[in-house]
Amino acid sequence: MFFVSLLFFFGVLFGYYVIAPLSINFLAHYQVDPSVLNEFDITSYVSTVTMLVLASAFVFQLPVIVYFLSKIGFITPKFMRTYRKHAIVVILVLGALITPPDPISQVLIAIPLFGLYEISIFVSGWVLRKEKASFDKAMGEDSNKSK
Repeated sequence: MFFVSLLFFFGVLFGYYVIAPLSINFLAHYQVDPSVLNEFDITSYVSTVTMLVLASAFVFQLPVIVYFLSKIGFITPKFMRTYRKHAIVVILVLGALITPPDPISQVLIAIPLFGLYEISIFVSGWVLRKEKASFDKAMGEDSNKSK
């Protein structure tokens, strides 16, 4: 519960202090045509900031998701290392979906996501080592009981 809250909090901070200002600045200065006014109200501002902050907070939950997927045997560190290049593409696409069409904010969200992906590889390896140790311990106790 501690790590879920901590990662969510870091995601909120990152979204609010890094992604939201860049995205709002981009959207405020973006013009399709000089004859089209770029007007926005407080409702659109709040909804944009809320969407960016919550999306960033939920994306920061990647290590927790990998923990549970590793626990049930769905993901292994070897699998994650093998498909690292595919993950980079998915991370960039996810960054494009979360942020407005601004390449700077897309890359700014992709960098911590890639770091979280690397941390997730470590978390998955830790889960596998822990389960192997408990399995070996259980097998050792079973062999002692049969003697």
